[in-house]
Amino acid sequence: MKRMPVLFAFAVLAGCNSTGVEPETSASVASIHEQALVLDAHADIEIPGNYSAYVGDDGLSQIAPQKMRQGGVDAAVMTIGVSLVPRTPEGYEAARERATKELNAVLALTAENDDFVLATSPEELIAAKKASQHALILGFQNAAILAKDATEIDAFYAQGVRVFALTHLGHNAFADSSRPDFIKATGKHEPEAEHGGLSELGREAVRRVNALGGVLDVSQLSKQATLELVALSQAPVIASHSNVRALTDVTRNLSDEEIDAIALGGGVVHVSPFRGYLYDSNDPALDANIRAARRDAGITEDYYYPFELYWEIEDKDVKNKFLGAVSALMGAGSIDALIDHIDYIAKRVGIDHVGFGSDYNHGGGIAELQDASEARNLTRRLLERGYSEDDIRLFWGGNFLRVWQQADK
Repeated sequence: MKRMPVLFAFAVLAGCNSTGVEPETSASVASIHEQALVLDAHADIEIPGNYSAYVGDDGLSQIAPQKMRQGGVDAAVMTIGVSLVPRTPEGYEAARERATKELNAVLALTAENDDFVLATSPEELIAAKKASQHALILGFQNAAILAKDATEIDAFYAQGVRVFALTHLGHNAFADSSRPDFIKATGKHEPEAEHGGLSELGREAVRRVNALGGVLDVSQLSKQATLELVALSQAPVIASHSNVRALTDVTRNLSDEEIDAIALGGGVVHVSPFRGYLYDSNDPALDANIRAARRDAGITEDYYYPFELYWEIEDKDVKNKFLGAVSALMGAGSIDALIDHIDYIAKRVGIDHVGFGSDYNHGGGIAELQDASEARNLTRRLLERGYSEDDIRLFWGGNFLRVWQQADK
């Protein structure tokens, strides 16, 4: 794989992937972590005062300012997003209202914390790191927010959004999702594909993001939509929070073909510390037990990951029993499992094409990496697993920055 230049003072070019090599002894975890641009490519936005089941035990966002400071996290892509909305004027209006509240919540956060800034360009991200400030980058997920008007991307870009993903749960007018919606009225899921990838609206959206200099994000897209978007985009793309399907066979994870295509275009796959994306689906006993838990809850389909179908269960007690059973089967998750996915991508396409996207506040969180305050644990474990200081700098933020610089051109 041809190495692409990293135009960033803190991210020195690495040689080949050093997985398997003894960790460097000349640099401590603390110094490596401090010098790296530690960037999280995907976190969801918590609106203050709104109930959330995803916040930490302290009631605070998993990527709250104090947790970013404690964990030495320099930057995060804070993602404006919605899940399912009816494809009606009312549904689209509700999605836009939610998006506006989330955007305002990020702006308020920067206004209330002197050491937090909104970064709208690679240069501003670099400047924030040099000034020991924390940079927030606005992301966008689910083009249902746009209703059926791709030109609305311009309005979000004008408000500071720089990373754009077209789908979340369920297909929309722009693209197919990796997770078709369940339609209660019919008792069935949407077809696996509605558009066969991107619709014409989706292709227009890709062209608009390219023209503006934004970064395209393929996480949550179907395989066909991902491959089409990568081929169409004139700039490298990212997957902001996606893992390896060969290791964990769930529809939200990326196939080898998708990983190869993203890397060939110069892009980056950001792995996520979420148990549902990391459990060992190649373990026959675990797989059988998870399927049995599904059957007990009345779930008949086998092609979704364990936590994916629970909203179909209307009986609260059955739902809680199902979630508890699957959670117990998967266990607490581990950094080692996360690094297995990092290893897979690095060995397949190179360390230049892997990064970190937590999915905090909508998932994320494994033992020793529950929130942003524990980010140094990942740096330590990467060193222990044989990654060099240069590798770690590329992983944490150098690779994302390279993509943003190229898209911004």
